[in-house]
Amino acid sequence: MSWPPLPDGVVAIVKRDCPTCRLVAPVLAELADADVPLTVYSQDDPTFPDAVKVVDDTELSVSFALDLETVPTLLRVADGEIVARTEGWLRPEWEALTGRAPLGRGLPEYRPGCGSRTLDPDIAAARDAATGAAALRSQRVALGAQEDEVEAAFQRGWTDGLPVVPPTPDRDEALRVGARALRFFAEAITHWAAPNGVAPSNTATASTAAARLSASTIASSTSCRRSSAAIRASVISRRDAARSWSAMAPSVDPPRKPRVSKLACRRSVRK
Repeated sequence: MSWPPLPDGVVAIVKRDCPTCRLVAPVLAELADADVPLTVYSQDDPTFPDAVKVVDDTELSVSFALDLETVPTLLRVADGEIVARTEGWLRPEWEALTGRAPLGRGLPEYRPGCGSRTLDPDIAAARDAATGAAALRSQRVALGAQEDEVEAAFQRGWTDGLPVVPPTPDRDEALRVGARALRFFAEAITHWAAPNGVAPSNTATASTAAARLSASTIASSTSCRRSSAAIRASVISRRDAARSWSAMAPSVDPPRKPRVSKLACRRSVRK
């Protein structure tokens, strides 16, 4: 992925709304006094951190170009190229990337980062609306204003009549954003496990639990809740219609074929 020209030296992307970013603000102040140039981009507040010169990235143009998922993100740039990168706060990695030690005296050894504002579904949707919908390989089908999505899928032979959640562009974008958040969540737990002495098997279990939790969180988003409500309403309306039809139909039992027991069949064969 191409990114905008970045100044050589150390580049940090932060946001005030992140506890880890506020934790490392004194470290960034230390780096500002070092010989290596420091550039800080702020996603939500151009005055944060207070003790360093900040570049306003509230429009997230740099963050999107860098495909950020976590803040703080620390980069080492040489001749316009990113040569090293670390996310969150891990003292040994920050010291190795910046070439300055010790850093962050009195701070914990490790703290996981926070989700980048680029992962916010509302921001991602607004960005797609401004730059054009994401390029999808699937064929797009336009429905009428009064056409029901579930009924349309059944009439076109895409389903067997059971309720489905049609893949609209908004839901597709929410799914992709949720998948990125899920990956970030699982990686954060994995990175946390090693410094805290968690066994690999426990790490895998924790990652699985995180995946299930994130999946349930994604599934309970507003768009999914609206889709589920629409599906339930459609199912209820069909059920009520079926009941009404049954009430209007004459109560006559259909003719039944005579049933012959297996025992009777065996007796007839013996005879």
